[in-house]
Amino acid sequence: MQHTDTIIKNGYIVTINPEMDIIENGALAIDNGKILAIGTTEEIEKNYSSNKVIDASTKIVMPGFINGHTHIAMTYLRGYADDLLLHSWLQDYIWPAEARFVKAKFVYDASYHACAELIKNGITMINDMYFYSKETARAATKAGMRAILGEGILDFPMAFHKTPESMINYAIEGHEEFKDNELIDFAITPHSIYTCSKKILITAAEKARAYNMLIHTHLSETKKEVDDCLEQHGVRPVQYLDSIGFLGKDVSLAHGVWIDNDEQKLLAEKGVGVNICTECNLKLSSGFAPIKGYKENGVIISLATDGVASNNNLSILDEMDMTSKVHKAINNDPTFLNAEEVVRMVTIDAAKIFNKEDKIGSLEVGKKADIILLERNKLENMPMYNVYSHLVYTMHSESVQDVIINGKVLMQDRKLVEIDEDELFDKARFYQKELQEAKSD
Repeated sequence: MQHTDTIIKNGYIVTINPEMDIIENGALAIDNGKILAIGTTEEIEKNYSSNKVIDASTKIVMPGFINGHTHIAMTYLRGYADDLLLHSWLQDYIWPAEARFVKAKFVYDASYHACAELIKNGITMINDMYFYSKETARAATKAGMRAILGEGILDFPMAFHKTPESMINYAIEGHEEFKDNELIDFAITPHSIYTCSKKILITAAEKARAYNMLIHTHLSETKKEVDDCLEQHGVRPVQYLDSIGFLGKDVSLAHGVWIDNDEQKLLAEKGVGVNICTECNLKLSSGFAPIKGYKENGVIISLATDGVASNNNLSILDEMDMTSKVHKAINNDPTFLNAEEVVRMVTIDAAKIFNKEDKIGSLEVGKKADIILLERNKLENMPMYNVYSHLVYTMHSESVQDVIINGKVLMQDRKLVEIDEDELFDKARFYQKELQEAKSD
């Protein structure tokens, strides 16, 4: 009998493997951060032993959720400015606040707070864009969160950067500094086509490819962005990025609300994925992403929360529910975007967008042990006839009970194992006071 680090037994295992297998009374053996074996509880107990055994008798066991677009260091700006148009929200409120407060310690503290929140939402990996991203990397590492991190690249000074070249070089430094960290990857993340010149977009893509780094950017979030692009460049945003050699399988986009059919075909041809932020785009009245077109044209899509300054939460379960229902209504088709498809979007499809489908996104032998357990034995969660329906339309983040990332148990029975929540409360109150005083100046 082989001894392993952890065994999860008696669970309702939702694998999201190619066959979409579900194993009732299933078990997993975890060793050295990876899934060593998966099968029935009888099979696993016959061949493996462990000093740490998690009884999942009343729980769904599945891959952790992937949040495809975040700005987690904006956590302390939750509710700071609401009910505004995107450009006013950014230019009149968010950017001035960031100019004053965004320093290394602020980013570290806010990111650490966000990692705790992400874990409680069952999110095991994020794709993030912000400033002082090496501080976010340190916070995520301490919290145990898997993350792809990018330094926001803009043509004008932000944080401690005077030039966009400084922002690019900082991300490359992070890539080199954290290259042996199992949890952290760095990406090159130009903010958008309206904050980055053609030269900087080209340079960013070239540098990313020289260092084998992923590329991520906001695109076509508002109609104004598209109209401005047509006026300035004579083509729509996707076509503009393609004309400068920016697009490729190493690229993912955030939002993609105003992307037409021809652009969708081009994204599919280039292998570019889109991370859709339904709740944020509803709140900012940016529009509805063309999910039906994306699916018909073969574009890989996933879901994301965006930052809590614009959402105002980090719940992927809420995004799943909202996205499915809204797009059924938009398409006048209750069969559109079924629950199983939505669950795939936040697990294996998201992993594919970030070229990590061989490591995460499903429960399979050899993959990283990024696993969440959700409680079925709650009044509001019973009875259960279809697990995918339950995940999308019934469950909320309070159902997430246990979270394991890279084989390490970070939350058990809804209690964070290594993070002191009281300490987070104190820091959040401190920053709230500072930001409120600044707002009234």
